[in-house]
Order: sequence, then structure tokens, then C-alpha cells
Amino acid sequence: MRMSYFVLGSNDRTAAVEFYQQLFADDSLNKVYDGERMTLWQGADFLFAVADPYDGQPATAGNGTMLGFEMEDAARVSHLHARAIALGGRDEGEPGERSGRFAAYVRDLDGNKLCFFA
Repeated sequence: MRMSYFVLGSNDRTAAVEFYQQLFADDSLNKVYDGERMTLWQGADFLFAVADPYDGQPATAGNGTMLGFEMEDAARVSHLHARAIALGGRDEGEPGERSGRFAAYVRDLDGNKLCFFA
């Protein structure tokens, strides 16, 4: 079994799409769909999306939920951490060694927690 996709809810999908387009501008995530309620990016072996909640209720960040992106090296982890903060994200853990991996943590514009690790 393997994870195939992850969807994050947003209360301002336009701002969220701009955040992720700029955040991953130098990476191999390609925007492959931009529909009425969802924008979808495709990586080498997974899909990632930002969507308006299907039930019409406000999107909320999951307590304890985190989306991890494995990067090629520590320099890329540090770069994405700094870029996310520059784009309006919030620091949740500066780049450094954790549990035997180099990792950094941020929250996106909707409060979703992201981890970049190598």
C-alpha cells in the first residue's frame, strides 16, 4: 500500500493556490487541474490538492494532522521553510535534525501544518 493523494481544505482557495504555486515553483509538482472547487497538482508518484470543503462549511486545520513532503536534501528543506514564511506561512519549527532526519515545519495560510524533510 502507498499514499496516493492528499487534499487540504481552504477558505480562500485563490490565495492558497498562489501560495502553493510560489512555494513549489522550483519543484516537480505540476498543476494539472483547476476546477470549480479544487486545484490539483501532480508529483512523481502522488497528487496534492487544495479544495473548497464539499459540505460548504468553513475549512479547518486538523489538530494533529500534518502533510510531509520529502525533499532531496537539507538545503531544499531550509529553502522551502524560508519561502513558506515569506509567502505568509507561519513557522512551526525551524530547520534542524529531528528523529534522525533533517526537517522543518510551517503552517500554510489556512493553518494546515506542513513538514519538509530530507
